[in-house]
Amino acid sequence: MKRLTLLPLLILIFSVIGQAQNKKEQDQNAIKDMCGCYEIKFKYAETFSPDIAYEKAYDYRASALEWAELVTDKDDEITIQHLLVVNDTMVIKHWRQDWEFENQNVFNYEAKNTWSVNEFSEENVKGQWAQKVYQVDDSPRYSGSATWVHVDGKHFWENKTDAPLPRREYSKRSDYNIMARGNTVKLTDYGWLHEQDNDKIIRETGKEDVLLVQEKGYNVYKKVADEKCKLARNWWKENDEIWKKVRQEWDKVFAENKEVKLKEKVDDKRLYQHLFTLDNKASNKDIRAIINKFLN
Repeated sequence: MKRLTLLPLLILIFSVIGQAQNKKEQDQNAIKDMCGCYEIKFKYAETFSPDIAYEKAYDYRASALEWAELVTDKDDEITIQHLLVVNDTMVIKHWRQDWEFENQNVFNYEAKNTWSVNEFSEENVKGQWAQKVYQVDDSPRYSGSATWVHVDGKHFWENKTDAPLPRREYSKRSDYNIMARGNTVKLTDYGWLHEQDNDKIIRETGKEDVLLVQEKGYNVYKKVADEKCKLARNWWKENDEIWKKVRQEWDKVFAENKEVKLKEKVDDKRLYQHLFTLDNKASNKDIRAIINKFLN
């Protein structure tokens, strides 16, 4: 058998390391390309139900202007905060996405406002990025781990995971209780696309999940001049400190618990209604006191 001499072996090792570093840099750039100002079109349509008697819901259409702020930019962690701009006069804190490289802990939505923490082996997440999506109050929504793919000029990431009902339906429907989200994030020549192949599931304890209906969704993010989102950029500069503290307290909650179950309301208000009244002067202790009231 022909042996590799030291020099060719070193060249091979450094080549493999270089390729891995280049791949990770491509991943980081793809994630950060989702930052900026976007005009968004939301499009959803129910497609197939195994129950022939099921009456499909009306197609859903909406639009928005949104700023995606790069909050954290580390080698293994990237955080993007989304902010809605309403009528060029008001800013609403929207969802947040954290991307963590080779992260072994993700939260899984079970049902009834309950999330469990799942731990993966190092082997299972090698080279992958976990996307963790949070609600407007920075409470959990859904998460999943997968590999970014860069091939033939295409850049995408896809994952299937359980989630609560989407905001467009949770106050209107009670005929299903789990959204099994098929998420595909794609970079495009106009910005980026969040394509979805969703299953609306009925889940009951001790029974097999039942598919109510499937749904196709497109959230189309068209990049526009950053100046259009100036209001949101300025709002974040003025309010980032309070939300940094909120994130810190949620990190502690997940570090302390293998399962997180939240109440819908406290004092007839949802969690975001309590947190949205706070300003930068609020302490971590104040924030944790509010969150604790919602923890079951």
